[in-house]
Amino acid sequence: MKTLKNILKIGLLASIAVFIPFCQKEKPPDVITATISEITSTTATSGGNVTNDGGATIVSKGVCWDTSYNPTVENSKTNEGSGFGSYTSFITPLTPNTYYYLRAYVVKSTGIVYGNQVHFTTFCDDKTCTVMDIEGNIYNTITIGTQKWMKENLKTTKFMDGTDIPLVKLSVDWYYLNTPGYCWYNNNANYKATYGALYNWYAIDIHSNGNKNICPNGWHVPTDSEWSTLITYMGGDSVAVGKLKETGITHWQIPNSDATDEIGFTALPGGGRDLDGGFYDFGTYGFWWSATEFILGAAWSRFMGYDGRGGFRHRNSKNDGFSVRCVKDN
Repeated sequence: MKTLKNILKIGLLASIAVFIPFCQKEKPPDVITATISEITSTTATSGGNVTNDGGATIVSKGVCWDTSYNPTVENSKTNEGSGFGSYTSFITPLTPNTYYYLRAYVVKSTGIVYGNQVHFTTFCDDKTCTVMDIEGNIYNTITIGTQKWMKENLKTTKFMDGTDIPLVKLSVDWYYLNTPGYCWYNNNANYKATYGALYNWYAIDIHSNGNKNICPNGWHVPTDSEWSTLITYMGGDSVAVGKLKETGITHWQIPNSDATDEIGFTALPGGGRDLDGGFYDFGTYGFWWSATEFILGAAWSRFMGYDGRGGFRHRNSKNDGFSVRCVKDN
């Protein structure tokens, strides 16, 4: 007669036999992308490691890259021959100050397999990373997909033709204004260097300000559609806010949720000015105008919050005071 001990032992062995297949190691990926290194303004170094052929012939291997998500061998690529093992790829030519995606790949007789995706931004050169306004303020810039953006908020007090943008301090004056105006947050010019100015929509709309450009020559206030292009490129509203915000709590209030500043856009919480002239949300929210009108008294804007809110698109009174980022003309 079987003892209870033997019965338990047999049951345990059976359980182990059933469990063993689920404990086997997961098959390694066919190709692993190497970390990006030696980045310059026009070159970088990466590579990969081919670890498995699945019984097929390895025809070629290398890396592929593009400014769009999930690059393929139809984009720019290297060819590092065939066979197993690790390899190094020299990536060139690249555009200065530009955000790229990159993946290793292996072409097998059964098809193409891609490795994990990595991303990087090339460095600046003397001509591509800054732009200057009419007053001599210099702004850092970044190429994001097909667009080139300022990495800082506009701080000019003049239109590009040299005429002044009226400084409006009193709340009662701001409330009744239907012509161009700007201010500093809380009427404190010490905010200028870091956060830039707050402008009403009449200051940035060429139809309202006499066809005057507030942005540097060759640049303009982005339309609602151009903002959408940026947000779509960064993965949509649910993730773009975090990817565009400056990290940490030096400027943003705790918790500054999801902030990674993945491409160096460095959005800051400069707050805003209400149509009645009051100031609000400094340190918690940033607001930026688009050049696109919604209705007669309102226009489209974009906002980002310390709490990771993704309600990125909004329509506001043209009398509100918001920050401005400029984008380069096509």
